[in-house]
Amino acid sequence: MNEYDVIVIGGGAAGMFAAVQAGYAGARVLLLEPNERLGKKLYITGKGRCNLTNNCSWQEVLKNVPTNPRFLYSALSGFTPEDTVTFFESHGCETKTERGNRVFPVSDKSASVVEALKTALGYAGVEIRRARAKELLVENGHISGVRTEKEKIGAPAVILATGGRSYPATGSTGDGYRMARALGHSVVDPVGSLVPLVEDGDCCAKMQGLALKNVNVRLYAQGAQRTVPCATHAKPVFEEFGELLFTHFGLSGPVILSASAHMETGKAYTIEIDLKPALDEATLDARILRDFAAAKNRSFENALSGLYPKTMIPVMVARSGIPGDTRVNAVTREQRRALLELTKHFTVEIRGKRPVEEAIVTSGGVSVKEIDPKTMESRLVPGLYFAGEVMDVDAYTGGFNLQIAWATAAAAAAAASKKE
Repeated sequence: MNEYDVIVIGGGAAGMFAAVQAGYAGARVLLLEPNERLGKKLYITGKGRCNLTNNCSWQEVLKNVPTNPRFLYSALSGFTPEDTVTFFESHGCETKTERGNRVFPVSDKSASVVEALKTALGYAGVEIRRARAKELLVENGHISGVRTEKEKIGAPAVILATGGRSYPATGSTGDGYRMARALGHSVVDPVGSLVPLVEDGDCCAKMQGLALKNVNVRLYAQGAQRTVPCATHAKPVFEEFGELLFTHFGLSGPVILSASAHMETGKAYTIEIDLKPALDEATLDARILRDFAAAKNRSFENALSGLYPKTMIPVMVARSGIPGDTRVNAVTREQRRALLELTKHFTVEIRGKRPVEEAIVTSGGVSVKEIDPKTMESRLVPGLYFAGEVMDVDAYTGGFNLQIAWATAAAAAAAASKKE
């Protein structure tokens, strides 16, 4: 006899939510999680604030899904961002909407999201066991349970919600891929999606630690005929206004993570930064002239403090081609034009992405061709369901990835709780 109706493997966002929904549907549910606490990755999501969804229509969510959006049509229409907000507010987590329709807890703490899920787990009567699933058990071609490191546990339905490969310290170690492969599922090789970028050079390292706010970033795929500045030669693959960070290896920060989701493996890219997006070229030129007039007896290098952060000035001087000790009143019109172009089109050549282990979200995972999009059930092994990042679906930043987790978990739980 089965000990449980549903076993959920993975105590992250998708796993906890699937367990809650299955419990609320009346199923006897066991949640397996090897970490000492649930929701470990959720605690660090959104810089510790947890952008739990986006305040938009489910159709708009689909527009922000670059990988297999059609697969998510049924799940997202069945559990919308509005449903997400209603769930969390009804479980003690008040929410607010910020720039870009991003939804956060009013407390600005990820812990509020985790506590709401824990509260719901209690209400739903879910049993939680600290254990690592080692193998999915199958009898007569149908899921029959799970083998952990210590025991075998019976159930006619198992929801695999183990996450991807990002942040392995939080438990996303790729176990789900291994167990799915063992039952014949195909796994698209996981790569980092929302991940920092590595520079081809050392320019960024010279400005390590410098954060720039209110800049405009464009991502260009490099072509055989490409020269820089990029803006006059091609349409950007991605463009966004926001914040970035220079690091010892390259670039990070919100707009860079978003840009990384648009990069294809094997292609070379250039990041172009408009350091003064609020100023058109004529206004910026007038601003430079004013600064130079106020410092006409100073050197070029010492006249730039009003235009750029201190740690950026040596890089701007070197790239402009104007000797730093040149007197400002000796800077030619052509040289000033070069400085203006550099300010509006500061480029960083990208060698590639940081390792998948450093990514916020994994692109790749169990092939959705082998999963029923309405129920999240395996097309290969009845009784096996998937939820969240373990599947080959991912989205841009803005709360869309967590919305995918909630929606796919809800679909899987609804179907799994009815399995006999």
